[in-house]
Amino acid sequence: FFLHVLKLSFFCTLVVFSVSMTAEQKLKNCNEVRAAYSSKGFNVNDVPNKGVNGASLKVCPQGFSCCTVEMEEKLSQQSHTEIKAPVSRLSTNLQSTFRQRHDHFDKFFRELLKNAEVSLHSMFVRTYGMMYVQNAELFKKFFEALTRYYVSGGAAVNLDSMLSDFWADLLERMFRLVNVQYEFTDAYMECVSRHTEQLQPFGDVPRKLRIQLTRAFVAARTFVRGLTLMPEVVNKVSMVSASPSCVRASMKMLYCPYCSGQVALKPCQNYCLNVLRGCLANQADLDTEWNNFLDAMLSLAERLEGPFNFESVMDPIDVKISEAIMNMQENSMQVSQKVFQGCGQPKPSKAFRSKRSIKDTGFNGRFRPYSPDARPTTAAGTSLDRLTTDVKKKLKHAKKFWSTLPETVCAGERIAPGDECWNGTAKSRYESVVIGNGLANQVSNPDVDVDITKPDIVIRSQIAVLKEMTSWLKAAHSGNDISFETDEDGSGGEESGSGCDSPSCDTDMYFSTTRSPVKPRIDSVGSPSAGGGRLTRKRGAGALRAGPGPARSPLEIKVAGQEEEENDQNWWSEGENCQRDFKKTAFRTLDYPP
Repeated sequence: FFLHVLKLSFFCTLVVFSVSMTAEQKLKNCNEVRAAYSSKGFNVNDVPNKGVNGASLKVCPQGFSCCTVEMEEKLSQQSHTEIKAPVSRLSTNLQSTFRQRHDHFDKFFRELLKNAEVSLHSMFVRTYGMMYVQNAELFKKFFEALTRYYVSGGAAVNLDSMLSDFWADLLERMFRLVNVQYEFTDAYMECVSRHTEQLQPFGDVPRKLRIQLTRAFVAARTFVRGLTLMPEVVNKVSMVSASPSCVRASMKMLYCPYCSGQVALKPCQNYCLNVLRGCLANQADLDTEWNNFLDAMLSLAERLEGPFNFESVMDPIDVKISEAIMNMQENSMQVSQKVFQGCGQPKPSKAFRSKRSIKDTGFNGRFRPYSPDARPTTAAGTSLDRLTTDVKKKLKHAKKFWSTLPETVCAGERIAPGDECWNGTAKSRYESVVIGNGLANQVSNPDVDVDITKPDIVIRSQIAVLKEMTSWLKAAHSGNDISFETDEDGSGGEESGSGCDSPSCDTDMYFSTTRSPVKPRIDSVGSPSAGGGRLTRKRGAGALRAGPGPARSPLEIKVAGQEEEENDQNWWSEGENCQRDFKKTAFRTLDYPP
């Protein structure tokens, strides 16, 4: 028995001696390390020809080593670069994706505005001729104001006031036109302006148009602002520097195998995850607000496809304004009589030629049929549906971007599968438990020292930015505008809009306008003389003529919610909240050949 134990002991001693001799023999030659080190762009002379005493090393295991302190410092810098590279690449791709989507949406919305202006001008020139041309400035300013509102929001343009001024100015010009046999002083026209909301000369078009312009513009500009914000946040977060403890852990994971002569050895996956979760702990804390922001963007994208469709509002706006003009013409006698009763009988015009009838001063026009299902692609060569379908896929793909960065980086060729991997000290299984994401979880990180009491200031500020933008997106989802700073203008804090919070906003109703006069009333939603409703696409122009005319075909208008509720508002409420300052530019009396 004694001899047996002695033989076994001798055998074990030989095995240990043999292994030690093998490792020592491998480190006697550092040629592989020299080649790998040189391939990183470093001076090959930094690497010893054979293993040296590594007692002075600060990061890697001390002992017989192919590394020096100088090499360790250079490889630490290299590891910082290499650990940051895949994160930077992913961040850059994300920035590029949403910068492109922002440019696509912004170009599309701007071209829609321009196309709507060109379409109205072309149609009104054909339909109303010189009568429109001599008053084209009113419509030009209307579209300029819409563009400013799209760019800068309520800080630059009060949409309700702008629309009220537009309709009041249009009423003054048309009132003079349909009553060319009278002379009107500025004081008289001021009286007409004060009663615009009660008269409702343009029917219900201003109210419906105001609601839908507000909802569509707020949704569009807020969505575009969200697309602008995403690359900004990603860029600022990706620029956050790695902590010294992260650099140290990265060096140990990526290059300490060099010191033991194992240049091809990759880290264990779980080891890599713990290092990356420690290095990206602050970034992972961004994930909650980032996902909330993306959910709000997706919800607003649904609105853009549905009841707040910018394209569906802007494309037929020429038809809507022409319909309003038609309403005024058809009800001009009733409107004039109400004005004469309230403001007094005007004096006859000396310049009016008695042989000219009122009908001779107007134009006749007809609506032309237009398919509401047509989806034009003239703006930026695409349509809103196509843009939103594309961007929703990208938004969904971007969710959990920050919390999944460690898994994304610690994959493929960057790690070694199974147990044949570097665990931080040797080629063996990584035994530690993988810790969770976020700063709080790093208290138990075995590989990276993280001070959980000191969150990164830059990332905390971006969390606040995302939270604020999410509140704007949610407000826009309900049809409300919360002004925010833009590069083009300042900021404001006033909130306005349709206040559509109910599910009825998602329900589309249809109604037809008729040629029968509409009893004037006051609308309590926003500006008194304005309105909205999501509109279907029909094109054409109404007749501009004095007095009643031939019957016209009903024009379908698609509206989003709240119509029934708003129909219960007061009728003909005298003079309440209707004091405004309006321009006093009148239609010029035109001399047309008999």
